[in-house]
Amino acid sequence: MTCDAPAPASSPAESAWRSHGPGRRSTRALRVRTSAVLVAATVLAVLLVPPLVQLDQQAVDLAAKLEPPSLRHPFGTDDVGRDLLLRCVYGLRVSLLVGVAAAVTATVVGTAVGAAAGALGGWVDRALMRVVDTFSSVPHLLLGIFVVAMFRPGVWPVVISVALTHWLSTARIVRAEVLSLRSRPYIDAAVSGGASRWRVAVRHLLPAVLPQAALAAVLMVPHAMWHESALSFLGLGLPTHTASLGTLIQTARGSLLAGQWWPTLFPGLFLIVPTLAIAGLAGAWRERLHPRHRSELML
Repeated sequence: MTCDAPAPASSPAESAWRSHGPGRRSTRALRVRTSAVLVAATVLAVLLVPPLVQLDQQAVDLAAKLEPPSLRHPFGTDDVGRDLLLRCVYGLRVSLLVGVAAAVTATVVGTAVGAAAGALGGWVDRALMRVVDTFSSVPHLLLGIFVVAMFRPGVWPVVISVALTHWLSTARIVRAEVLSLRSRPYIDAAVSGGASRWRVAVRHLLPAVLPQAALAAVLMVPHAMWHESALSFLGLGLPTHTASLGTLIQTARGSLLAGQWWPTLFPGLFLIVPTLAIAGLAGAWRERLHPRHRSELML
């Protein structure tokens, strides 16, 4: 007569892994869905509200200044009676434009520098990396203030300022990826077949690093929006009559000291929530590109 051996007891670590694994996956899926909904709502608000709402966001109504949130003005009014909800949507529109334009510009510059450094190597690599190190030694905000101070306040000086201070990380990422790809067998086969460095870089290296560059651009959008808001809050970015989230917060400082909280709270939420949503989607994208990193984090 034989008896079955008892099943080995699972260790506490394995039990914790089994109990928390599905929960972690469901939490991650919920985070991605929430981020996607918030990003979609942001894009729809930016695209549809200005043409559909036939109101002038610059219209002044001193009789309705600093009204608290109500049915007529869901976010209240500012210090000159302008509807704060409409101003926040226009401010988000400008800040998102600056963030996307600066992120794309910085990604193009960083990808070009990183690809050139990794593909050419030698003295070109050393010279370009010394340039990257030189820019990295200066604080981003200080360098951005210096760049903006050379132009009149406007959207494009801020875009240039943010782009010139945010291409460094992309250049390092692309260079590291190119150096890794140079040791692949198909690259050696292309070089052995007589392909020039330029052809190898354009036909093989650049297409391979484009997903990394695109991810860097998406991750850079929230950072660029915060950078623009910081410059505008300091009075060095966009002019005060232009509705951006930074200028809205900057002009609401006096109201906050007087006890009116809504002119500061709602522009701040319009800045925090979309940037966190974009960062959440970018994080999910990064996990798909690097599943090994995700498994290491879960362990």
